[in-house]
Amino acid sequence: MKSPVVTVWFDGACPLCQREIALLKRLDRQRRVRFVDLMNEGTACPLDRATMLARFHARVDGGPLLVGAAAFAAVWQAIPLTRPLGLLAGWPPVTRWLARVYARFLIWRPRLQALCRRLDDA
Repeated sequence: MKSPVVTVWFDGACPLCQREIALLKRLDRQRRVRFVDLMNEGTACPLDRATMLARFHARVDGGPLLVGAAAFAAVWQAIPLTRPLGLLAGWPPVTRWLARVYARFLIWRPRLQALCRRLDDA
């Protein structure tokens, strides 16, 4: 049975996001995830661009827009290699815990982006 198509919106100007999306693309051998770069002109966004750029967003086959940990769980479930991780991440107690971890990550995200930029320039 084929997994539903998942759409992911990402910040193509963010070096941290670029690395993450490159990894997901390599793992997505069956092309079950559609990657949409929010930095491309004319990209349609389900929310305003600033909101979309601030957090990770995904949608499974026209379903509700997923944000943060729930979005990661949906993407991981769509990729066969990461599906077990996605199923675990989709279990509500784990999703709530991952949401807290993700909220803390967002505090550190600007510093990590700057570090990635320095590594790219080196």
